[in-house]
Amino acid sequence: MAEVNPPPSGGGKEEPPSIHSLSVEGYKSIGDERTIEVRPLTILAGANSSGKSSAIQPLLLLKQTLEAPYDPGPLLLNGPNIKFTSVSQLLCFTRPRLGGEATFVFGVSMSETIGCKLYFRKGDERALEFDQMEVRKSGSFEVVKQQVIKLPENHVDINLFNENPDLFYALLAMQDNPQFSRIFLHTIRARCFFVQRLSPEADKPGGSGSLDSISVIPPNLESAILSTIHVPGLRGNPKRNYPVAAVGDRFPGVFEDYVASVIAAAQRNQDQAFLDQLNLDLRELGLTSKIRAHAVYDTQVELRVGRLLTSSKGRADDLVSIADVGFGVSQTIPVVVALLTAKPGQLVYIEQPELHLHPRAQHAMAGLLARAATRGVKVVIETHSSILLLGIQSQVASGTLDPARVKLHWFTRDEQTGMTNITSADLDAAGRFGDWPEDFDNVTLDAQQKYLDAAEKKLAP
Repeated sequence: MAEVNPPPSGGGKEEPPSIHSLSVEGYKSIGDERTIEVRPLTILAGANSSGKSSAIQPLLLLKQTLEAPYDPGPLLLNGPNIKFTSVSQLLCFTRPRLGGEATFVFGVSMSETIGCKLYFRKGDERALEFDQMEVRKSGSFEVVKQQVIKLPENHVDINLFNENPDLFYALLAMQDNPQFSRIFLHTIRARCFFVQRLSPEADKPGGSGSLDSISVIPPNLESAILSTIHVPGLRGNPKRNYPVAAVGDRFPGVFEDYVASVIAAAQRNQDQAFLDQLNLDLRELGLTSKIRAHAVYDTQVELRVGRLLTSSKGRADDLVSIADVGFGVSQTIPVVVALLTAKPGQLVYIEQPELHLHPRAQHAMAGLLARAATRGVKVVIETHSSILLLGIQSQVASGTLDPARVKLHWFTRDEQTGMTNITSADLDAAGRFGDWPEDFDNVTLDAQQKYLDAAEKKLAP
């Protein structure tokens, strides 16, 4: 893409800790390491099967692994967000297999100097293994592997604990206790991360006298992963009734399971600002004038929407079940509710926000995304809609959306190797990001030209 003017600094108040970038290597069509920066509005665009989902799926794998009610091992492959039946389905087979093993790497960063990389491997006969973890904290770098180290008696190795003060002071406390004649440092797996634990026994890290596990990863990283809201492309068919779900700051699994309960909770808590904005957004998209949640017994919630696009005093209760209106309504409500529910710094990943929407509504959707990004929400969208992209450009050009909050990542596949390449671009103050992705404009122009040529030939005398 052609270079554009650099975006402004962004200004405004400092945003809370959140995911800054994601990197992937050896996963599906991504061979060599590829990194995407995550801004308040991050756009993943490109042709089908170009690798857009592959850049974000590792984050969802970590999320569902941490959320599982049991320890599924290093990664939960078949969960509510991502579903695999074997490790081979997520491996990149065009990369060299060193020693007969396939390796893939996930990286999550909170800033340019804080983050971690997770290395997984699978040999020809072994199950998936968590190999090592690289941790960056305030510029320092540490490689962490599963191991047991016997610590010297009556001596504290400051270098061993310089990036983990909790462990350092725990060691001091243990050494002051005469019953611990020897102390072992255990680095053990806890789901998809490593933790460290001090114990008086080499083979029993959880035995008598052991201290609780202490995290090795940067603060807030696990919380940022668990707080991710996922709105998938397959959002299910509209239902007559939805099960009641707990509503809080985190939404395990996919977000569609919580939408009805979020609206019901807003009504119960008389959160009129939320409800008014929800109805305003749905009217802006041209979908409905009003939405209401209605409790059915204690276990289910029914969603009702306005039958007309405008609400009048005499038609305030003219509502029908969401199952009795067009698919565009039921497919878009999870998107709108997720954008309104997310807090600053929280990541919302939306696959195809334009799904089942009229072009006019696709263009209007850009306004909702811009408002969420301006609040500091980290919105990542995967889209095929050139109209939605134009809407985002219009939000920037009109001054509604700061271009520093937007990042475009364009995905292509190498014709020879099939590997994913990513081109990233910023927007300038006029909403321009350099060369328009040729897939979008060329396809539109080619389609129009083919029609004009066919019509001219048909009408020619």
